[in-house]
Amino acid sequence: MSFDIEVGQATHRGPREGLEDFAAAARPAPHEEAWGVIAAIADGVSSGGLGLEAAQTSVLGLVSDYYATPATWDTTVALDRVISAQNAWLADHNRRRQGVRSETGGGMAAMTTLTALVLRGHGFTLGHVGDSRAYLIRAGECTQLTQDHTLGPLEFQNGLTRAVGLDDGVRVDYIEGDLQIGDTFVLTTDGVHGVLKAKQLRVLAEQGTAQEASDALVSKAVNGGGRDNATALVIRIKGLAAALLEDAERRGRLLPVPPKLKEGDVLDGLRVQADVFNNGVHRLYRVLDESTGQLMALKTLHEAQASDPEERAMLAHEAWLGARVTDRDARGWVKVFEPHQPTAFYTLFEWHSGTTLGAMLASKQHFSVHDIIEGATTVARSLGRLHQHGVIHRDIKPDNVQLGDDGLWRVLDLGVALSGKEPQALRELHAGTPSYMNPEQWSAVPSESMANPQSDLFALGVTLYQWLTGGRLPYGDIEPYQIGRYRRDPVAPSRIRPDVPIWLDHIVLKAVARDQKMRFETAEELLLALERGASRPLSAPHATPLMARDPVVLWQIALGVSILFNLLLIYWLAFLPRT
Repeated sequence: MSFDIEVGQATHRGPREGLEDFAAAARPAPHEEAWGVIAAIADGVSSGGLGLEAAQTSVLGLVSDYYATPATWDTTVALDRVISAQNAWLADHNRRRQGVRSETGGGMAAMTTLTALVLRGHGFTLGHVGDSRAYLIRAGECTQLTQDHTLGPLEFQNGLTRAVGLDDGVRVDYIEGDLQIGDTFVLTTDGVHGVLKAKQLRVLAEQGTAQEASDALVSKAVNGGGRDNATALVIRIKGLAAALLEDAERRGRLLPVPPKLKEGDVLDGLRVQADVFNNGVHRLYRVLDESTGQLMALKTLHEAQASDPEERAMLAHEAWLGARVTDRDARGWVKVFEPHQPTAFYTLFEWHSGTTLGAMLASKQHFSVHDIIEGATTVARSLGRLHQHGVIHRDIKPDNVQLGDDGLWRVLDLGVALSGKEPQALRELHAGTPSYMNPEQWSAVPSESMANPQSDLFALGVTLYQWLTGGRLPYGDIEPYQIGRYRRDPVAPSRIRPDVPIWLDHIVLKAVARDQKMRFETAEELLLALERGASRPLSAPHATPLMARDPVVLWQIALGVSILFNLLLIYWLAFLPRT
């Protein structure tokens, strides 16, 4: 469900010859509802007549580029990235105009204030620079949410201390809060709030429709002696959008875990066809949506975990994350659906019949090198999209890579993934399968043991090694903290399987290198190496020096030589004849 809002916007140049204010609001397309609604207002500043350019490009760039950011990003992160990019562009243009300014003597630099409002889920986020303002009218009270970035409150002190385009870097104030039906947000430039008091603003903003309210605000400001451009943007909240992670977690806390289901049972219009999986923590069922005829996978907690708040929070996070990751493009992943008015706590996945790579390796199924390269390329591309969302999978392995009956490879299970919004218990969990975890994760230093995108690439390298060698692991079976296993370099896959090309040897050995600095840094780098293949092969990786593999061994050798020397000396002193 998308937001039900009413938007009104009005602008007047007032007594000025030119207009340098600009405002806009954007509603999401059907496939962009997770991003919510964005609105922005700006007041350009320039003695060279370029203020409108600064204001217009800042607002239009923000409301369009915001929807290009990953849905998993925090709203403040998304706003900061877009505003910082616009600031860098505007500051660079101002530097280029320095020459024009020195030649003509006219001011050519341009900058702008910017106040942006994002309505997302059941909350709002404000990003603010300069002296445009945002007000919230709730239950008859009008609250100014932003703080002016000016030299002082007096008219002769109204110079901006912060603005988009003023400096190479811009510092943005962020304010977040909960939304309520009936809330009214009012965004204004100083041509409005410099004339109207908060009480007047509240009365005018509540009159008629949102458009009539914005017209009334601007008209009152201009007719009340305003000497500047006047712009007002009024947004009224009449209905909230679909829940976000916080709302999913709340649903997870309040709804009951369904009892064990059997074939033929119906839950919220979903008929159970098969009990597919049970590991004591989760249950997975194949279900049929009786209203659409679509097959789905229903995942819920095992009854034994029904009262565990941490498991509830982790399943809610997995469902939210899966839905966001597959919002735009589900290729390489299993699409997640939000249940419609659920009466129990569960999540729904698109059903794909198929077999995991782990099961195929266990059954000794043979793969051609060409098929392996195609499959690994698909998985690497999927990981690249995941990392662009700022998400780390943490459990890439053959059991989590599936070949569907439709012939497509997919990555499964975001249950232990990190998104930046995961529950504390999940963040602290040393998740993953030991044999697929990079050596640094066993470090005693917390900062080094944290999983990162390179951890996923190492795990993919181990998976690819197994894929090529029929199930062999590059370092053998690893137990937790068994660092000794990493004190030898892996055998090249071509020595186990002669039809593996040398260029693919180099890619695999680079992916699973013991030294982090020798590995691929990004999924895109690994993907490019796989796609180029023999046309632009990687150089052969160097053997890891003994000192790097096992620093203690040199001391052990030195100790052994010292002991031998001392034994020889004792023998000489005790038994050899003396003259």
